[in-house]
Amino acid sequence: MKALLSIFVLLFLSSCSQTASSESDLAAIRTILEEQQAAWSNHDLEGFMQGYWKSDSLTYYSRGKVSQGWQATLDKYKKGYPTPAETGNLKFKIAKIEEINKDAYWVMGEYHLTRQAGDTNGTFMIVFKRINGEWKIVADSSC
Repeated sequence: MKALLSIFVLLFLSSCSQTASSESDLAAIRTILEEQQAAWSNHDLEGFMQGYWKSDSLTYYSRGKVSQGWQATLDKYKKGYPTPAETGNLKFKIAKIEEINKDAYWVMGEYHLTRQAGDTNGTFMIVFKRINGEWKIVADSSC
């Protein structure tokens, strides 16, 4: 009976720590997205990119084209949004954040840009992965 009780307690504690871990993971991911909104809205594209994995393996898919790499993604943003009139004010509307495994989540939502160059919006799906203890976007599909 003691062995059964011990197993139950261990399982209960394990599930509690997983829930707490998941909640802290979600909070960390939401914080990154909030920081990205602020950086973008301040025309700080390098700051916006801090949420992304600084690797040549970063994958970005938009408008039917795939590009690879952190620097290539930053360069595309700089070319497409050269001034504060183009970056404007960014707001995310998160539809869903779902755990893939303990070290990965996908996030689906909408982006809304209010800007002098004309408002625009679209949808995105990004994948966060825990790399060296930090959450980073490793894949982004936006349209």
